[in-house]
Amino acid sequence: MVEMMADRLTDAWARTDRIFEMLAPDSWLAQPIALRHPFIFYLGHLPAFAWNHVGRALLERPSFDAAFDDLFSRGIDPDVDDPSRCHDHPDVPNRWPAVEQVIAYRDRVRGSLLDAVDAVAARAPTHLMARDSRVFAMVIEHELMHQETLLYLLQRLPLEQKVRPTWLPGYAMAPGRPAGKIEIPAGPATIGARFDDLPFGWDNEFPAVQAAVPAFRIDGTPVTNGQYLAFVEDGGYRRAELWGDEDWLWRGHEAMEHPVVWELLDGRWRYRAMFDQLPLESVAGWPVYVSLAEARAFARWRGERLPTEAEFHRAAFCQPDGGQLAGALHVLPWGEATPADRRGNVGFRHWAPTPVGSHPEAASAWGVQDLIGDGWEWTSTVFTGLPGFTTYIPGYEGYSADFFDGKHYVLKGGSWATADELIRPSFRNWFQAHYPYAFTKFRCVSWP
Repeated sequence: MVEMMADRLTDAWARTDRIFEMLAPDSWLAQPIALRHPFIFYLGHLPAFAWNHVGRALLERPSFDAAFDDLFSRGIDPDVDDPSRCHDHPDVPNRWPAVEQVIAYRDRVRGSLLDAVDAVAARAPTHLMARDSRVFAMVIEHELMHQETLLYLLQRLPLEQKVRPTWLPGYAMAPGRPAGKIEIPAGPATIGARFDDLPFGWDNEFPAVQAAVPAFRIDGTPVTNGQYLAFVEDGGYRRAELWGDEDWLWRGHEAMEHPVVWELLDGRWRYRAMFDQLPLESVAGWPVYVSLAEARAFARWRGERLPTEAEFHRAAFCQPDGGQLAGALHVLPWGEATPADRRGNVGFRHWAPTPVGSHPEAASAWGVQDLIGDGWEWTSTVFTGLPGFTTYIPGYEGYSADFFDGKHYVLKGGSWATADELIRPSFRNWFQAHYPYAFTKFRCVSWP
């Protein structure tokens, strides 16, 4: 157990370091998304989070640097429409610490964590988070989630502020194979999980709740850049009747005319990938990345809507014979226990999206494709606790509850930058409806 946990920690840290190596040495203070901290914060936040939960809270050990423990303890998620509103977090300093100081802090924390595995195990009889190394699983998953944050931040940086790695794989460019509508009959779907079924899960994943889902029809694949272009060219961003009132105000305030990863240069659409400007036609088969507000407008343009969280679960994890695949750890639409290289673009396999329909063997029992991978999928479900929700992580009661504000919505599935460890049916991601920067795709549904 000690050796396995040490390997999991070092593997997670190695990928984080690999991602930070993409940042030019003089770009640590860059803040490509105003609603997020500069990169220097994340360099310190990942070890601070680990130390605060393992070293300080669970093991009650003296701090290496109490000021850093506090400064880097929690990030920000301001209200997109009113950035002055945000959950509790440390004050932003007038001047961030030197990179060398933060790296020294990180390395000392990492060393202490590797030395603490046995000490944590000894606390298992009296501390829930010590049982089965649950606290280490939390630290690792937190690190993995922020790797995705770092990558969509990096995508927003100018090329001169990044270092292109030599190992980066080539892009998967093909027309894609968009599928038509698939009918899903009425039936049950289980959301969440029983606490004892997972070695670790976040508070919003519990308990397991069964929902009765009416019949619906769902896109067999996510909406592509090519399909979304038709909406843009039809004036979709200038037709108020397609947007909800708040969405329309946001669109106008941000002067949104197209997805944030698109640019119109010399009369031609270009796609802003991590290190390249690609002709949009070459990635027309990739799923489009947009905010929930943009996805809702597109769905109205089609005369359709977005799926609920329960509808996603029924399309992904249920079977025509009435059975349900969900329930065990890491059971996916195709029924296997863990992701496989050939089944879904997750786990950093491509470092970019792939054309829709590229993984037909990963389809659900109904034949719905690309439910896992390429991008998180928006749902119309407001993020809140499942019935029976309780906070259970000591010192982190606000992990989910701080975002039960009616402005965050549930996303399911996972993106190309989502680690395999986070791919499970009960995992619930969430973003604000007016947040367009993450790797988030969508598909439409209608009634039969």
